[in-house]
Amino acid sequence: MTPPPTSRPATGGGPLAGVRVVELAGIGPGPFAAMLLADLGADVVRVDRPRGAGLGIDPGSDLTNRNKRSVLIDLKADDGPAAVLDLVERADVLVEGYRPGVAERLGIGPDVCLARNPRLVYGRMTGWGQDGPLADRAGHDIGYIAVTGALGMIGQADEAPAVPANLLGDYAGGALYLVIGVLAALRHAGTEGGTGQVVDAAVVDGTAHLATMIHGMMAAGGWQDRRGANLLDGGCPFYGCYRTSDGGYMAVGALEQRFYDEFVALLGIADRIPARKDFDRWPELRDAVAARFAERTRAEWTEVFEGADACVAPVLSLREAPRHPQLAARGTFVRHGGITQPAPAPRFSATPASVRTGPALPGADAVSVARDWGLPARTGEPSAADAAESAAAADRESSEPAADR
Repeated sequence: MTPPPTSRPATGGGPLAGVRVVELAGIGPGPFAAMLLADLGADVVRVDRPRGAGLGIDPGSDLTNRNKRSVLIDLKADDGPAAVLDLVERADVLVEGYRPGVAERLGIGPDVCLARNPRLVYGRMTGWGQDGPLADRAGHDIGYIAVTGALGMIGQADEAPAVPANLLGDYAGGALYLVIGVLAALRHAGTEGGTGQVVDAAVVDGTAHLATMIHGMMAAGGWQDRRGANLLDGGCPFYGCYRTSDGGYMAVGALEQRFYDEFVALLGIADRIPARKDFDRWPELRDAVAARFAERTRAEWTEVFEGADACVAPVLSLREAPRHPQLAARGTFVRHGGITQPAPAPRFSATPASVRTGPALPGADAVSVARDWGLPARTGEPSAADAAESAAAADRESSEPAADR
């Protein structure tokens, strides 16, 4: 066996430069979590399967694979698990998003990996968690946030809950919590006497945790357990969205009294509306605000509230957002490889992160990874030509159960 190299050439800057991550290819929150680690400077090697992970988009446009490198390993081949364990031996972190028990059946579960590398942080990303009556069931973001109560809070009182894409469950409740867990476990592993461990990140756990403040407000009697009836869920007439004359929308968040005073003054209705604390007349206040916004276009109202502390902003589309003056000034979006995309976040004064490379194409980095990680030579490894077939297969085939969250 070839020993791990003593030096670790970093693939780029960022606070995690020198940290090595093995990502077992999947879809959803796992790849996003690995992208975040890569954005922060970690050397992330994605283990792609010859038949693809089933996302169904051109790998060259899959931004969740930016700043990574890719190797092709058939986990069901005789030498597949051994090849992954060679990577694990040299890694600090492993990220996988299989259903419970799948990694174990493939021969790359936590016990085997930690025996090979006792300081490894083994990050597991699932929807339902590693145990419980639904642990083995398939699922997606909408179902996970539904059972936590989060989905039921979003939308109008007299309408079906509004679906927040897959941002709330997969990414906020899932990927970000996995990254938090990985970083905490990395710190423990690096302390004197510290060891590696398993991080069990479940979308249901993280999404429930996000609502901690709401549960506290409900316990104190300050939140009703129904949507569209509370301060932050659209029930308040000065915290919500209003349609403009051209079909656009303005978002209003004038919660505090001084911001509210400026809001109604600039809106031009301060002298003809009920008091904000007159809850029985909130429908009347809402109608007055809505009628006023309907008199002008989104651009006109944006100009009215520009530079004011009224907490009002235009509701922009994904294509419009990069051109917003604040986001443009901060470089919140960057253009790399012909694609406009969100820049890495958060920001660091001493170790800035950046978009260094475009999406890793399946199997394209086998040579550089073997060189930099000091990997032993493998026979029968999928050729570089398999990368194109892998990409095409991802468009043709649905994900196997092993890749379901």
